[in-house]
Amino acid sequence: MSEISKKIEQSKTSKEENFPVGSKLISPNLRKHVMYFYNFARTADDIADTDQLSSQEKLDRLDELEAVLLGNKEPNEDTNCAYLLKQSLEETGTTNQHALDLLKAFRADSIGTVYNTWMDLIAYCRNSAGSVGRYMLDLHKENPSTYWPSDALCAALQINNHLQDCKDDLLTRNRVYIPKDWFKEFGIDYEEMRKSSETENLRKVFNKVIEGIDGLLVDGSSLPLVMQSRGLRMEICVIYRLAQKLSNRLKKNDILKKHVDLTKADWLFSTIHGILDGVIRRKIKCVTKKQKMKKKSQN
Repeated sequence: MSEISKKIEQSKTSKEENFPVGSKLISPNLRKHVMYFYNFARTADDIADTDQLSSQEKLDRLDELEAVLLGNKEPNEDTNCAYLLKQSLEETGTTNQHALDLLKAFRADSIGTVYNTWMDLIAYCRNSAGSVGRYMLDLHKENPSTYWPSDALCAALQINNHLQDCKDDLLTRNRVYIPKDWFKEFGIDYEEMRKSSETENLRKVFNKVIEGIDGLLVDGSSLPLVMQSRGLRMEICVIYRLAQKLSNRLKKNDILKKHVDLTKADWLFSTIHGILDGVIRRKIKCVTKKQKMKKKSQN
């Protein structure tokens, strides 16, 4: 085991995510490869999130993962996930660029990057969630034209999670994944999220984030139309429905009072309707707040 290494416990399993990971909708011969990528991502994420390592130690650990992934270092107990992913990528003919991009995002997490603007946050999401989406598309031999709507959907999903966990991220990791400029716009700072319930101005910031998520969901709604893989298309449609459900819950609940989670009913509804969307291969309907207001005024 490396001298700089400390055993980091896995924070969650694939079954505890806000989205399905390598579900039975995915072709059986590809599921193991999905899990290799997931285990690599989960290991890197846990390194970036742990309080057992300093920022430099985290960066060193992530560099070790990269070295093994590139074949420049022999694996050990901590980095075996990178070795397994390397073998998987070679077997499937999939680029390692998505895993390398993912490590860029976790390095940013490790040093505590501040996101001043929405575009700063979107750039981060491109390397983190976007890399996972692009890997899945490449694994299924999809056309690169699917990248753009996939990036939008993945960013929506991740920013949903950031908003869902915003209080915990600040309290436990001193991280904020909401544009700093938006806090300034409404005359507040990050400390507002340490309170027991939302203030009026903080809700305005949250609403602005949710409007951004809705816009990303609109941009990603065409993804089923340009995909060839039926199984992956159905899984993505399920994920899309889950993202919609979580966004709606975040709109209606005080995020600081209680952790906002998806319910079993949300999962059931999203699975049924998502599979149907994928089978029919239709554009997923996504109605934004502005569209609702426009329709209401017309009536």
